[in-house]
Amino acid sequence: MDVHVISAGSAAPPHPGATSGSGHARLRVFDGPQLPADPKALQVLSIGAAGLDLAAPPVVLPDFHHKSNMEMPSSIAVATLGTIRPTFTSSSVNCGMALIALDGDRPHESAIEGFYRAVRERYPYPTRGRRDLSYREVMDAAVQGGQFAVDRYGVPAEDLERVEEGGRLDLEQWGGGARLRKELPALTWQLARLRFGTVGPSNHFVELQQVEEIFDHEAAAQLGIREGQMTIQYHAGGGVLTGEIGHLFQRRKESARIMRAAMAVQKPMYHLGSARSVAQLRERMRLFFTQACPPVELDSEDGQRLMLANAAAMNYGYAFRMATYAALQALAVRMFGGEPGRLIVDSPHNSVYEEQVGGQRAVVHRHNSCRAYTADRMPAGTTFATTGQAVLLPGTHRTSSYLAVAGEHSADSLHSACHGAGTVIEDFERSGASKPDPLGRSTLRFRYSDAAPTRAAHLDDTGVNAAMSVLTQHRIVRPVARMRPIAVLH
Repeated sequence: MDVHVISAGSAAPPHPGATSGSGHARLRVFDGPQLPADPKALQVLSIGAAGLDLAAPPVVLPDFHHKSNMEMPSSIAVATLGTIRPTFTSSSVNCGMALIALDGDRPHESAIEGFYRAVRERYPYPTRGRRDLSYREVMDAAVQGGQFAVDRYGVPAEDLERVEEGGRLDLEQWGGGARLRKELPALTWQLARLRFGTVGPSNHFVELQQVEEIFDHEAAAQLGIREGQMTIQYHAGGGVLTGEIGHLFQRRKESARIMRAAMAVQKPMYHLGSARSVAQLRERMRLFFTQACPPVELDSEDGQRLMLANAAAMNYGYAFRMATYAALQALAVRMFGGEPGRLIVDSPHNSVYEEQVGGQRAVVHRHNSCRAYTADRMPAGTTFATTGQAVLLPGTHRTSSYLAVAGEHSADSLHSACHGAGTVIEDFERSGASKPDPLGRSTLRFRYSDAAPTRAAHLDDTGVNAAMSVLTQHRIVRPVARMRPIAVLH
């Protein structure tokens, strides 16, 4: 297979973002003997990145795999210099995970059942079209980000330092909230009133865990984590608005029937109805209505519209997940007792940001990979400015998960780490490389139904440890603590 790959630890490329004569982009691959990167997925990424204005070779991280309904593989980071390529992330930005540290002992099973019953009541599935926000509140969430959750749901303001970007991207450089309110169709705002803060089934979850092992006691103390502590880790999306904006700016493979119906009205209204010339109309047809999904010039008018909408989607996503945090925190106090928990980290794993790469302004796209900034890149006076940005590496409800912080060489991976190890764990179990947990532990497993919970037998941690070992070997992250699941809703 003619894919030019630069593996971690190999020699550097002749120049950043070099491509081969056969139309493949060079990649920087972080894998290992136990979990080699899938050659077919590598080829998809390499061909997809060929010819782009790359600021550095695209990064491939552990848990690299390609879902059939996505344009590009998961667990990647791609930095471009003057263009935006939305298909190098999810159609819904700001899907992410968070970790809450609780105050109290391990709860009894009856309390656990009560907690998950309350979560299902607060966030039922199916959602039945519940309107959670007013029209105005949707706009406020898109402009204010996490601060909206502080004002609306009582999230402690100091917890926003544990959220990426402090939970808010400033819209002013792209035209601000006034431009956003004026340009986005009214239907976009109306649909975004629905299902705010939900979790839902699939790979989203709410998991109750206990900290089993501390690796870095100083960092753990600074973050607020101790051995034996109960934690809640949850995986939630960014809400309806993020999906709408993702589909407004590209024609995506992943598109539910209701989204296709919404886009049939919203996209022509947004892009074509505001075109000021035939040439601009044709350009927008080429950019946003074709399956080719071409790059968008960052400094063009359409590039600025895209970055404004992307920032608004990110802000709405921060507010969305902070609303979930407030609800889970309150339910945990009600069912388990003790004082309110503390947010340890909220970490998006689908994002598009302007960042500095090699001293140059670049657009960094992350798809199922989370940002891992070193301490010197974090805001002064925050906990992460001492520890480095906190990063979650979840396993599954049958294995341990890890809390880590950015390592000293995270710049080698475009300051990115994989957002989990689920595919690695599944592959290890399938191949026999991972065995049942020798201590016979299990997780109490709840579903979005009235059925009684079941027990899911644990595996050993071979799979999640393999992913973590690649990241630590190359000093992308440094492990702080390991948590074991007790119960899960998904």
